[in-house]
Amino acid sequence: MKVIVIGDALVKSETLKKAVEEMSFTTGINTEIISYEWHSDLTKDEFQKQILKIERGGPEAVDLPEGILKDMPHADYLFCHYAPISKEMLEKSQHLKLIGTCRGGTENVDLEAVREKRIPFLHVIRNADPVADFTIGLMYAETRNIARAHCAIENGKWQKVFSNDRYTTVLSNLTVGIVGAGYIGKQVIKRLNGLQVPVQAYDPFADSKRIHGEGLQVTFIDSLEKLFKTSDIISLHMRVTPQTKNMISKQYLSLMKPNSYLINTARADLIVKDDLVSALKAKQIAGAALDVSWVEPIPDEDPLLALDNVTLTPHIAGATVDAIPLSPFLLKNVVNDSLVKGYSDMLIK
Repeated sequence: MKVIVIGDALVKSETLKKAVEEMSFTTGINTEIISYEWHSDLTKDEFQKQILKIERGGPEAVDLPEGILKDMPHADYLFCHYAPISKEMLEKSQHLKLIGTCRGGTENVDLEAVREKRIPFLHVIRNADPVADFTIGLMYAETRNIARAHCAIENGKWQKVFSNDRYTTVLSNLTVGIVGAGYIGKQVIKRLNGLQVPVQAYDPFADSKRIHGEGLQVTFIDSLEKLFKTSDIISLHMRVTPQTKNMISKQYLSLMKPNSYLINTARADLIVKDDLVSALKAKQIAGAALDVSWVEPIPDEDPLLALDNVTLTPHIAGATVDAIPLSPFLLKNVVNDSLVKGYSDMLIK
């Protein structure tokens, strides 16, 4: 049996290899693990450029690990972190029983090709808890002016007056609207429940009965328009797809209450930037907190930097010391659990 692992600058192939050696399907079987690296020699800052390429253009927008195409016809399993899994790679494969990735998104995988080949696919969101924690942090930071107060002090100002002063209140007095009740969205709901914050959600694909069965207290709203009209805080937790790209536009921003806030720890391309900037400039909404940007790093001339009602962070919501390094072992646990259920449960519908 042959297993391909592809390491990168954040998760080395050695770590993926160790995780594979602990996967149940290797027990008692002669297993050859073939290791590849994808830009593993880059610094984190240099690797970020490759990340942006793949997140915006998919697996075809970047180069493949050198020599991997010759091994694809013989591979039984394929595991990676950020490396591309392209249509060309999948067309070469003849025996793949499973593909597994261990990162926050799936932009690096040609999911349509995976679906066409009917290859079981596992995607482990390795930073769900860190992102959920950070999302709650941004809610506090923006609604209570924590970050901008600190910034003012650093710049010699003892600032106690802010643009949202007439709206400041405790978080439990606000209703949070979650757009996207997937794994990360559910983790945010769980934390808000613990803080006794009212939560409502919009997700046409979510199984509300199952989510309620998990003990989460959330009211599902049947339209995005209603969610934007009735929420005090909107928090985005969707993927960027042709259907969701630029979805949050003037159409929805104009429905938000003057005391409301927009939080985004997902992807910048979910929002029409010019529409958000206009809404913030005109004080149509109380503020926004964004961990993601349309261009990273944010250029010096970016209009967001001139606003007094936005909190910006440099795409660090998922960056804890343990989330990325331990992700292959989280993948290992999910693989072992999933193999018991059978491959059919891992097919992309």
